[in-house]
Amino acid sequence: MKINNILFFLFLLVVQIASGQKAVSKEILGQVFEQSTQVEGVNIINNTTQVATVSGENGKFSMMVREGDVLVFSAVNLNALKYRVTVEDLSAGALVVRMTAKEMELKEVVVNENANITAENLGIIPRGQKKYTPAERKIYTATSTSVDKVLNAISGRASMLKKEAKVEKKEMLFRKLEYLFEETYYTERLKIPSEHIKGFQLYCVDNPEFSLSLDRKNKTMSMFLITGLAQEYLTIIEHEK
Repeated sequence: MKINNILFFLFLLVVQIASGQKAVSKEILGQVFEQSTQVEGVNIINNTTQVATVSGENGKFSMMVREGDVLVFSAVNLNALKYRVTVEDLSAGALVVRMTAKEMELKEVVVNENANITAENLGIIPRGQKKYTPAERKIYTATSTSVDKVLNAISGRASMLKKEAKVEKKEMLFRKLEYLFEETYYTERLKIPSEHIKGFQLYCVDNPEFSLSLDRKNKTMSMFLITGLAQEYLTIIEHEK
């Protein structure tokens, strides 16, 4: 009987020690990614302790956690993510979190659903032929023959026309961006002052990566990139004051 009591006491002691070890909090270092991109500004909350933080430069953050704690990651253009801390995470002292961008439909403009009369349908030009903008047509005309190439290279006309085509392309992307977002999106979600919206739109169009995503109608990447560009532009505005 005495031996049983001793064994029972030892069992309780082991359980208490194990429970105490499990309850010990430990600081863990983490980093948030969206695909291969480090994400800054992600809100992170420990659902167990209600302690919150935000991912900083290069998507890095730190937080006191315990085994079994559930961390919730959220951001404007990313799908919310829940992660339960494991013993392995505590042992490593590091955590890599990969989030995914939200799928957001771009608004499409339908000019005329029945407008199917085209030069291709009428047989005027072959199907699949490259379509040129007005500025691109000028470049093609200016460089269509070897003599024209030499003359226009001397006069600088070809260079001028290429610049004109770039400006035309930028204007087209600017119009797309104007249609894509309402003014409230800039002021309420991106925190861009209303008087700086036009300047911010030009700043976005000047960004090669954003322009490419906009031109390809990559809605997910456009929404993701514009958030980072907004943070950069707000910093520029603040420095100019």
